[in-house]
Amino acid sequence: MIHCSTVEERVHMISQILAQPTHGLVSQLSRTHQVSRQTLYRWSATGRQALEEALGKPVLPMKPSTSVASLVLTMLIETHASYRGIQSGLRSMHGIDISVGKIVGIVKEAGQRAMRWMTQQQALTARALALDEQYSSQRGKAYLNVIDVHSGQVWASVPPVEVDGESWILVLWYLREQGISSLSTVSDGGRAIQEAVSQVPGEEQHQRDVWHLFHVAAQVQGRLDRAVKTEQNRLPAIQRQAEREANGQQARGRHPKTQLPEQKALLAQVSYVADGVRYLCQQLHTLLEVVVPSSDRLLSSTQRHSEIEALLDLLDELVPSATPALQRHIQMLSKQIRLALPQTLLFARRLDTMQEQASHVLGPEAVALVAWAWLRRAVLGPTSKHLLQGLDPAWRASASDLLAAWDQAVRASSAVENWHSIVRPHLAVHRTLSAGMLALLAVWHNHRIAPRGLHEGLSPLQRTGSTLSHHHWLAALGYSALAA
Repeated sequence: MIHCSTVEERVHMISQILAQPTHGLVSQLSRTHQVSRQTLYRWSATGRQALEEALGKPVLPMKPSTSVASLVLTMLIETHASYRGIQSGLRSMHGIDISVGKIVGIVKEAGQRAMRWMTQQQALTARALALDEQYSSQRGKAYLNVIDVHSGQVWASVPPVEVDGESWILVLWYLREQGISSLSTVSDGGRAIQEAVSQVPGEEQHQRDVWHLFHVAAQVQGRLDRAVKTEQNRLPAIQRQAEREANGQQARGRHPKTQLPEQKALLAQVSYVADGVRYLCQQLHTLLEVVVPSSDRLLSSTQRHSEIEALLDLLDELVPSATPALQRHIQMLSKQIRLALPQTLLFARRLDTMQEQASHVLGPEAVALVAWAWLRRAVLGPTSKHLLQGLDPAWRASASDLLAAWDQAVRASSAVENWHSIVRPHLAVHRTLSAGMLALLAVWHNHRIAPRGLHEGLSPLQRTGSTLSHHHWLAALGYSALAA
């Protein structure tokens, strides 16, 4: 609608708004000139834009070889931007005006391409797979993720579904249909995953993540240490009260619940339990290492199992010595380890045969020495390949197989936790992620070159040995990779 005011009147009103944006000015001009506030705001925005263009505000031209879709997808994935953040960034950095609806359409189409790309993933060899759930904002639902343990490649990432055995069975069968066979699987021991792997043929041998057990042990140890510190903090006040009473002075403050001898005995008791649990947890760490050298040989999985059983018996003996409040925590730790022990030592049982064969060739003492060096490879290596060069040439053939088996031993699901850390920032921005968005993230991650670390210069696809020709995630989806 064209207002009846003249050009001069409009210029005068706009100049006042731009020059003197005081409180109530727009309302006053609206009443004086019979113009709505919305119209005044629209005129002032037009006037400001005209002034900026007239005064030479730099506008960055878009590179002719760079597509808008590539810019949108790069900002979406690389910067964790929201749709309105992408809109603002394209306008300020590239001088591109694009609607939010257009951005949504670009992301939706790219997501469909990414989902098609994910169905084309293949593994030339059997893979070790890490399984885990990442809970969403929807009650009882989670994202189901399957990640390659050794390469970090994302094989599947499913939008929020019910966390039960049926959901995981469908995911595992989907991977089978895609031609991805599992050499082994590992998880934190969730019930839904346990139910699924027990029902899918070929997945019965499922490794339990050792780090989740270590985490439970650290939590219990933390509670014990806090109890020790609490009793230590009470001791000085009780000592002061005892000294005042011994000197015939009147006691101050609240009367302590325990006398000095009783408090010292309680502190000694709690400290004894805390130190005992700490020692046993340290031994548990040692016994769940990939290899455990003894004086002249390596411990087998059977020997490790016996040692851990003895360790748990000692842990149970500490329960009566603990205070009632701490007893249930120690009992919970013992129960968790006992239930998880058979699956936790699965990686050790898989190594037994190869270690026995190497012991027949090299001798048990030589194998124990190689294992001792492998445990310290960060200092002596820093990799197994460098470590192998320092061994006797007569040992290298057998030692090479041993070192490779130890390097490939699967006892943790850390790879899927790394994927969760990538998904989490996008969840914070978008609240929920569709199948297309998860596929986009997976394609980007699978093509990403590691900037540092042991895998520096390699992407998850390259570490898996994939034969896919594209080396950039945008190119794999059919977009120009020049914007990235």
